[in-house]
Amino acid sequence: MSDESQKEKLRQHFARRVTTQARVVLDTWQKIHDDPAQAQPYRNALEAAADKLVRYARRFEMESHARAGDRILEQLTQWHTDAALSTDHQQALEESMEALRHCTQRRSDENNDAPHPFRRTPVYLALADEESAARMIKQLEFFGFRASAYQTPNELMAACALSKPETILIDINFGGGASSGISTIEHLQEQHDTPIPIIFMSDEDGSIETRLRASRCGGEEFFYPAVDPGQLIEKIETYTHGNTVEPYRVLVLDDSRAQAKFMETVLKKAGMNAHIITDPMQIITALEEFSPEIILLDMYMPGCTGMEIARVIRQQDKFHSVPIIYLSAEDDVGKQLHAMSLGGDDFLTKPVDPKHLIATLHNRGRRARSLLALMIRDSLTGLFNHTHTLYLLEQEIVRARQKDQPLCFAMIDLDYFKKVNDTFGHPIGDRILRSLSMFLKQRLRKTDHIGRYGGEEFALILPNTRPGDARNVVNEIRERFSELVQEAGDRQFKVTFSCGLAAWQGDSSQSLCERADRALYVSKAHGRNCVTLAEE
Repeated sequence: MSDESQKEKLRQHFARRVTTQARVVLDTWQKIHDDPAQAQPYRNALEAAADKLVRYARRFEMESHARAGDRILEQLTQWHTDAALSTDHQQALEESMEALRHCTQRRSDENNDAPHPFRRTPVYLALADEESAARMIKQLEFFGFRASAYQTPNELMAACALSKPETILIDINFGGGASSGISTIEHLQEQHDTPIPIIFMSDEDGSIETRLRASRCGGEEFFYPAVDPGQLIEKIETYTHGNTVEPYRVLVLDDSRAQAKFMETVLKKAGMNAHIITDPMQIITALEEFSPEIILLDMYMPGCTGMEIARVIRQQDKFHSVPIIYLSAEDDVGKQLHAMSLGGDDFLTKPVDPKHLIATLHNRGRRARSLLALMIRDSLTGLFNHTHTLYLLEQEIVRARQKDQPLCFAMIDLDYFKKVNDTFGHPIGDRILRSLSMFLKQRLRKTDHIGRYGGEEFALILPNTRPGDARNVVNEIRERFSELVQEAGDRQFKVTFSCGLAAWQGDSSQSLCERADRALYVSKAHGRNCVTLAEE
């Protein structure tokens, strides 16, 4: 391949990144559009994504995308970082997003109101076996990734110079020589300010010396011997940025307005969602409306102390595990320990160092979310557990009734799953459960809820979705999942699922679940691998 043709091939390939970046912009806007009250934490992310889009579009001469990106950036300059999203701003941004959506729309999106996933940025493959690379690309595409394979270290280096990847899957001997793949990555990482997450594979060398060298140049994983595509895709999902971390919701109670304003500025600058109150008597209302993940309390306030407020908060079960951090000029360690024994988790002495404050909040927030996940999520798939799924369904029914919006609930059951476990073993069965959960998460909207109902059963809650659209979406997922090749050693097979779908008709959550369950039995009776709409 000549230098010119290789350059043209790379140009065409990375021009597709413009479309991918456009979908990142649209995805971020969707979060703002869904909840304008919480828009501020996403403003900076939207501006950064739009700026990146314009730069890519200019580089690859995609003028329609560049113009749409410029319009978005122009609107964002008028939306100040410390202001709420006004109706005028929202309408103007929506018009700009519509222009971007129009030039980004895939043919499969046309004339279809059903929700669609946004494509990921590319994952780079550098494998010695071209056939394995082709199979991996096909598998990755099933899971919503955009992947590209390279045959030589020079091609990989050129591609990374043009656009930094999310992650790289590479054979340690990529390039033909012993550990040449590691050498390539060592040189590659020197070209970037922040390291690229690398997943190394090896069929021949799993020594500690090789593993240490791979780890030192950014190796997050080292597979020896090489593993099947299903396991690799789970790791690739971990090291890509498909799932953005939601900003921490921090409630601050401080009777000093100046101190409260300072705290608000520090928290927002760190990308957190801050809610400030200066009157302790407003705490109950703030807890109910804001539902904080972390609470900052001033120790001494007129009328009550932070310790008393902490005891009131702890009396409510749903806030029992929310971290409470005291703020005070009190430097008596004994008094600090006594305060924490009455419901607090940490103590920061005023004046508070912003860096110390943010580090403390990140540590407490991360642990709180981990503990919450243990309570509400299934340990195998990471989806919501049975109990929390039903709680979310109740919440969405209330919201649908208030907003007079449609709501659909779906029950999914893997076909012949016992036979899969009996034939290939439970570890393979567990991998299929994780595979379907990842498949669902990548193809449904952020506003949808996915739960593991029990065993091989899954539940989908689809707010503001008409029955016909819900059926189309689930049916498309079913068809794509049935094409996915599952591997168990040297054996390959495919798995399907059946689905029962019910639209909310003003009835209770129990009635809605029962109708979806009956529709699922109809799907099973009709030969499995199909979607049945209740009362159809």
